[in-house]
Amino acid sequence: MPGWTNDDQASAWPAFLASCKAIGRQRQWADVCAAASLLGARPSTPQVRSFFEQHLVPWQSFGPGRTATGLVTGYYEPLIKGSRTRSAQHPWPVHAPPEDMLTIDLSSVYPDFKNLRLRGRLEGNRVVPYWSRAELAQRQDKLPLPVLFWASDPIDLFFLQVQGSGRIELPDGSQARIGYADQNGHPYQSIGRWLISQGQLSADKASMEGIKQWARDNPSRLAEMLNSNPSYVFFRELPASNSGPIGALGVPVSEGRSIAIDPAHVPLGAPVFLATSWPLSERPLNRLVMAQDTGGAIKGPVRVDFFWGFGAKAGAEAGRMRQQGQVWVLLPRGSTPSEMLKKP
Repeated sequence: MPGWTNDDQASAWPAFLASCKAIGRQRQWADVCAAASLLGARPSTPQVRSFFEQHLVPWQSFGPGRTATGLVTGYYEPLIKGSRTRSAQHPWPVHAPPEDMLTIDLSSVYPDFKNLRLRGRLEGNRVVPYWSRAELAQRQDKLPLPVLFWASDPIDLFFLQVQGSGRIELPDGSQARIGYADQNGHPYQSIGRWLISQGQLSADKASMEGIKQWARDNPSRLAEMLNSNPSYVFFRELPASNSGPIGALGVPVSEGRSIAIDPAHVPLGAPVFLATSWPLSERPLNRLVMAQDTGGAIKGPVRVDFFWGFGAKAGAEAGRMRQQGQVWVLLPRGSTPSEMLKKP
């Protein structure tokens, strides 16, 4: 694994202990996490490196045709402006999950469906797909669709949905934290790709900042652009905390040491060694990270979303990151990837 001996693995130790809070109850991880607890909260880098080398084995992930490299993007925890009450300055709703949306779980009968987000609604005696983003915009006042907050900017709200969690700065200067609660079941479609296909942006300009600038320059086409992505994320309010946002594993993600992965290919909670490069450069970014989150656009065995942290600086790095990378999943000795991907 390139750069393994140069990484400061001790910086990843708190994230690994957080993972153990979730996966330590699984049979395959119980002994490893018990041994980790004996090292304490602040072991040295040589101790951490030795621990992983002693207890875990790296398995490299490959894509179709044994492709070793895949796409590495970035995400972050944004801060947007909003209010708990609707006003002319805050007209855009931040929704909690709708009361009429059904969650369809067929995994006990069809195991291949366990990682699919199946959401629907009743239409007579039939279950049909839940409303798309465009349909929600048209019908939201007629649906049992709770509102948590009201945002001041629709494009900031859209990117908060893409990130899956964030903070809202209220008019009095205080902040509220929200996290992913559910999704409408429609597949994520990139608005950047839509803009490229429409001839509105070149590929090198289709970054988060480039998309925001296009939205400011083309307000009459804002709804058309947003609705090109039928996926819609619903939120829940979280307690105030200085830790990172809660990922799909159920633990806070860590700046620079957590990633989102496809749980169909990488066990959620597992340590991962990522070999990639810094945004817009060839400078190596090789480090131990934890698979603690998922995302609608993160599909495949060599597809990673790197968590940069909170705020504008993190957002700038995340928005620029579109690198190639390789992935090694670190699993307990004696286990195999296929075994670890089964339900414990």
